[in-house]
Amino acid sequence: MKGILKMLTTAAIIGCTLGCSSEGAKEDKYLIDEFADLKIMKYKVPGWEGLSLQQKSYVYHLSEAAKYGRDILWDQNCEINLPVRHMLEAIITNYNGDRECSEYQDFLVYAKRVFFSNGIHHHYGEEKFFPSCSEEYFRQLASDCGLDCGELISAIYDPVLYRWRKTDEGDIVEGSSVNFYDGVTRAEVDKFYADMMDPSDKTPISYGLNSRLVKGEDGVIREQVYCAEGLYGPAIQKIVGELELASEFAENDIQKKYISTLIAYYRSGDLRLWDKYNIEWLQDTTGTVDFINGFIEDYNDPLGRKATWESVVNIKDLKASERTLKLSENAQWFEDHSPVDARFKKSECKGISAKVIDAVMLGGDCHPATPIGINLPNADWIRRDHGSKSVTIANITHAYDLAAQESPKSTLSEFAYDEEEIATAKKYLAITDEIHTDLHECLGHGSGQLLPGTSPNALGEFSSTLEETRADLFGLYYMADQKLVDLGIIPDLEAYKAMYANYIRNGLMVQFSRVELGKKNTEAHMQNRKLIAQWCYEKGLAENVIEKKEKDGKTYFVVNDYPALRGLFGELLAEVQRIKSEGDYEAGKALVNNYAVEIDYDLHKEVLERYAALNLKPYGGFVNPIIEPVVKNGVVVDYRISYTDDFLGQMLEYGREYRTL
Repeated sequence: MKGILKMLTTAAIIGCTLGCSSEGAKEDKYLIDEFADLKIMKYKVPGWEGLSLQQKSYVYHLSEAAKYGRDILWDQNCEINLPVRHMLEAIITNYNGDRECSEYQDFLVYAKRVFFSNGIHHHYGEEKFFPSCSEEYFRQLASDCGLDCGELISAIYDPVLYRWRKTDEGDIVEGSSVNFYDGVTRAEVDKFYADMMDPSDKTPISYGLNSRLVKGEDGVIREQVYCAEGLYGPAIQKIVGELELASEFAENDIQKKYISTLIAYYRSGDLRLWDKYNIEWLQDTTGTVDFINGFIEDYNDPLGRKATWESVVNIKDLKASERTLKLSENAQWFEDHSPVDARFKKSECKGISAKVIDAVMLGGDCHPATPIGINLPNADWIRRDHGSKSVTIANITHAYDLAAQESPKSTLSEFAYDEEEIATAKKYLAITDEIHTDLHECLGHGSGQLLPGTSPNALGEFSSTLEETRADLFGLYYMADQKLVDLGIIPDLEAYKAMYANYIRNGLMVQFSRVELGKKNTEAHMQNRKLIAQWCYEKGLAENVIEKKEKDGKTYFVVNDYPALRGLFGELLAEVQRIKSEGDYEAGKALVNNYAVEIDYDLHKEVLERYAALNLKPYGGFVNPIIEPVVKNGVVVDYRISYTDDFLGQMLEYGREYRTL
């Protein structure tokens, strides 16, 4: 695993302005809406006008396919999500009462939160959130619009019903509100798929990736497979229709081939075809246009097995890709010099490709919140035998940076210890943040190998956190390597210190501005950062590698010994790779539970108070561009791209135009 790096850029996390022209932000605002703990931005597509009509047509139909999968994700996240969304859409569209009163505005904030999160649970923290308006008022809104939604509204306000509960004690399958399982226990799920596995199979199917597991009234457990004639069939048929149209405008025969295989997979649900599609997709390294589309990431499944639907359509940034090309060309050097045991290293790194892209359309689990980096496919055996593709999404990072400029405050000055630390961040953090993403995606996820007989699902519910930990550590370890200077990727060996200081600062403090006081740390990427920072802090205490300091009544974490910290990153990387390669579930569980989950209450309270004073929003997401055909005499002669400032309007439009379930 993992394909998608679900994290904000450093600039977005710390709110600092790094390496961007302020004039661009003044001409056209990138920050278009703020509510609750969220900010909405727009991103631009700088290479659009350089595309041919054929390429624009290709992008257009791939983008339509990306929008038609939206309803699938909503239903996967929770069984009442789609009915809730339809109710919200109906009220917003039809309500004729006072829209300026405070309770309606509170209702509207709740609606926008639901649209942003693709459901009633927080997109990142995963907890259920609630309307600020009264339940009585909500009921009156529905009644005024002629809606009979009493039970649905009761479920919205119920603090227990449909809780996410992914990490609570007890059976994590029975206790989860995700819609991947019905009537089955964890033990039954594990047995169901264990019976399918062949330990000697060197090219194992990702069993369960594209299905819902259900126990019938007869007591028999069956899969409901996601396919054109199965579960989510109406949505998948729309996706297939747009993929067929897109294929007519593909740039090359390789693209046509893997689109054909993807369509065959969607029609049948056969996971062998999914593997075949991924292998063919890896061979397309010359096209300008690329995309992902399918059931890919398993972050939301409490067992880390079943995937949510997502799509990203993108075009290549040729100039910026020169950096990632250097990394991919030297993949074997990085693998050979990794601090992990030789048994867990690949003797031959195959098919590693990397590039910088600009997103054109985001869909499903990549919208409105989106990754800044991608590494796929997830199957370890495909990585081993055929390689992987890695991308850094430049225009998303750029939009975060420009939106950060539009805020008068930042967290860098609040949480960095002194002016020297701030100056180093301002000088180096923009470039090192991008390079760390490159290393994480291009090399980190693609590094290492499983020992023969180790199941790719051996780490269970801890697999996502540990895989992100492994990839982050790989990037952190090599950030301080002379090799990057020799390749011309970083300017000097002082640059890495900005990334190290920020990573520790964020992992131990700043990121918890996103977590409600007293709650545990549950999201995989936040757990990964906490695990690394906490482990290194504790292991380095004797040598004072990282020091906890106080100044003016405020807490800071300061790196005193950067080379020693790099050594700790390498030591932890070796252990996490061992855990994955051997499938050591108990050791992985211990690492996560001991270092990643608990948040010190007093420190957490301090972080929240300091962050609140800055009046910043800790989470961000995007509206998509609008792509429209230009028709003359009944013929499409061009495609026009424009950029909306209306988040709510786009959500309502998607609900009208792309509703399939």
